[in-house]
Amino acid sequence: MICSFLGKCRAIKMFRVLCLFAAFKAGILLDSGMLFPQESSSREVKELNGLWAFRADRSPTRNQGFQRAWYKSRLAETGPVIDIPVPSSYNDVTQDPNLRDFIGWVWYEREVVVPARWISDGKTRVVLRVESAHYYSIVWVNGVKVTEHEGGHLPFEADIDGLLREDPTTTTCRITIAVNNTLDLHTLPPGSIQYMKDRTMYPEGFFVQNTNFDFFNYAGIHRSVLLYTTPKAYVDDITVVTDFLDSTGLVRYNVSIQGATLVTLKVTLIDKDGHCVVSSNDTSGVLKVVDVKLWWPYLMHENPGYLYSLEVRLNAADGTSTYEDVYSLPVGIRTVKVTKNQFLINNKPFYFHGVNKHEDSDIRGKGFDWPLVVKDFNLMKWLGANSFRTSHYPYAEEILQMCDRHGIVVIDESPGVGIKDIRSFENASLTHHLEVMDELVRRDKNHPSVVMWSVANEPAAEMPPAGFYFQMLIKHTKVLDPTRPVTFITDSNYARDKGAPYVDVICVNSYFSWYHDPGHLEVIQIQLNTQFENWYGKYQKPIIQSEYGADAAPGFHSDPPVMFTEEYQKLVLRDYHSVFDQKRKLYVVGELIWNFADFMTTQGVTRMVGNKKGIFTRQRQPKEAAFILKERYWRLANETGRLPLWTKYPCSH
Repeated sequence: MICSFLGKCRAIKMFRVLCLFAAFKAGILLDSGMLFPQESSSREVKELNGLWAFRADRSPTRNQGFQRAWYKSRLAETGPVIDIPVPSSYNDVTQDPNLRDFIGWVWYEREVVVPARWISDGKTRVVLRVESAHYYSIVWVNGVKVTEHEGGHLPFEADIDGLLREDPTTTTCRITIAVNNTLDLHTLPPGSIQYMKDRTMYPEGFFVQNTNFDFFNYAGIHRSVLLYTTPKAYVDDITVVTDFLDSTGLVRYNVSIQGATLVTLKVTLIDKDGHCVVSSNDTSGVLKVVDVKLWWPYLMHENPGYLYSLEVRLNAADGTSTYEDVYSLPVGIRTVKVTKNQFLINNKPFYFHGVNKHEDSDIRGKGFDWPLVVKDFNLMKWLGANSFRTSHYPYAEEILQMCDRHGIVVIDESPGVGIKDIRSFENASLTHHLEVMDELVRRDKNHPSVVMWSVANEPAAEMPPAGFYFQMLIKHTKVLDPTRPVTFITDSNYARDKGAPYVDVICVNSYFSWYHDPGHLEVIQIQLNTQFENWYGKYQKPIIQSEYGADAAPGFHSDPPVMFTEEYQKLVLRDYHSVFDQKRKLYVVGELIWNFADFMTTQGVTRMVGNKKGIFTRQRQPKEAAFILKERYWRLANETGRLPLWTKYPCSH
């Protein structure tokens, strides 16, 4: 009997390893890497953040910059320029109302001193990288076009060492970046330009950018621009897929090499204390980790966010030169699975109690800002939040790295928001959406904090083309990454949603007593219960309440409560939470408040200087609802997690 049992165990283990191989093979279909730039003994990074010369093309066609080839000379020689900080949105840093709402091409320029050794050493590869620019970008170096990219939120780059070496007598290069924030029916997010031609009502050339999303269309270079180096033979990409059997961790890895075919490799998994755990000399394989320390979410374990480091050391040679490259990738060993009524991390039920966010703040707009990032993480941990969704676009990779370290779970969302027009389901849109998912998975595939992909938010999923569109999109994402569940966020009728059959987890947005039956708190529990019963009854899949909430203008009070007061926001949360507590024992696996903080929107009669559904103000000060949510989230954490003693009573610390 023991031999039979052991044989079954071995068979199960072999099956698990084979599954790991299959998932890994599917996950490396992408043809090139997008590793986060880092310094090592073989690599250097030079950030180009700071003040850039800036000029908006205000010509009627927005095309003067191309007609007059602004990229061929210093931007100041083409006309007046101003200083604009990078990273930041350009919209809120000046006093020019026309620039705040500008649509079209804007031009950035920066002259950079390149270290002489980068140019003189023919063994060095120099890469120009833009972490995010909204939305279409074209890049020139010394007047020569080096790359272009469609879409915001994700990085793009170009090798420029050959161009720099054309004139080895100078170490200065001029970088010009043209960025266009125009949205059309086939961009992500989609939009449309509407020209107003009635001259009795509008001035000559008047037009507006129409969108179907509720946040301000900030524009510019939102994240870092940098130069980094690698050797000519270098580690191009690393893919890891993790699993565990009992106390043994499994790290299936693949290393992609560029610039050499004959190489020697040393792959070493190092623990937090700097000790070598296991190593290999192969470009791909499975590393077995004895007495593995798993990656656990915040408040689910006394040691959340445990990360190993996968150090890849490459040695290569050609006829005349030798190369060494070193790259270290943080690795969290964990699994994610979904059943008909549970979301499992490391085979334990996980309940999302978290927030939706925006990359949004005063003055900076969507510009990346470390003090703001650190403040937000401190607030989330104070709140007892264990998760958030990157609504409604991919966030900076530095934020995901923070999530990896702190154990904050992430639903990683594409910029597929506002897909409401039937023409935005056409093949051109689908093709671009598939490309965006390629880029998103390529960038974020190795982050243990990312547990699910969201391909869209609140599309018109009841339209006839939506079924095929989301079937293709979700299948494609599963091919790219078979290890994570895939969803999209819906606000459609459960019976007519054509994308729901293809998702792994139902994510539903609803605003009972706000957009529906405004002011009637008494309908919330009835309608929310009906919502859950309908969705689960039809699809038999776990459900996350991916958005709920109400606007509250900070400092507005009323008794009895009325809409837009802090009291009303608190009562909306109370009634939602009552139903959550009934259903989370059955099939509801999460709740994400809308929103973490107030954020800017387009001007309109329904928005008073932005969306006020935050539990914190835009300046990150708490409203009364924040304390309601804090009390709830810590109670949930104490019910479902394994907390060290000091975290069980957060109010006393």
